[in-house]
Amino acid sequence: MNFERARARMVEEQLVSRGISDPLVLAAMARVERHRFVDEALQVRAYEDKPLPIGARQTISQPFMVGLMTQALELRGTERVLEIGTGCGYQTAVLAELAATVFSIERISTLAAAARQLLDRLGYYNVVIRVGDGTLGWAEDAPFDAIMVSAGTPQVPRPLVAQLCNGGRLVFPIGEEELQTLVRIRKEETGLQEEYFGDCRFVKLVGRYGWER
Repeated sequence: MNFERARARMVEEQLVSRGISDPLVLAAMARVERHRFVDEALQVRAYEDKPLPIGARQTISQPFMVGLMTQALELRGTERVLEIGTGCGYQTAVLAELAATVFSIERISTLAAAARQLLDRLGYYNVVIRVGDGTLGWAEDAPFDAIMVSAGTPQVPRPLVAQLCNGGRLVFPIGEEELQTLVRIRKEETGLQEEYFGDCRFVKLVGRYGWER
């Protein structure tokens, strides 16, 4: 399979045609080799616009959702970004292409270790990964310019809002277990501004400010 051609087709057919227009996001997703982040048996499906299993009952998000959430963060290269839900590391790699530093939290230690190994092998040295409850954030390195939550939550994770700098953006799915709405909260001196980007479906965000299990 010609992965480079499949990736270029993914960008044009799944991203550009559906409204992803930030040239930095498009360029990043054209560079990051999504097939490296799934099992070898699934690599021929890596550039389909579908989530795929990565083990531990978790998934790699569909390319369009990765593009939409990344575009919503409005990254320009100097930001410190917090990611909740490292998973296999694909979204982490896209963020690392666009930000100065990515802090990523994964609650499942086996996924965190595998992602760290792969990201190192691919040269993403501006990523720091820890194992823990992502709903609590990363207080000692806050505030962050942008925070992305790659799992669905029943409520706004208040610690994450607190860890945003002024002007910072928090992008996350909120709702029921089976269906959520993608939300962006922008933290301004005058308060919080909310914007909505439509329905989505993610695995559950487990933690103190998420689902119990």
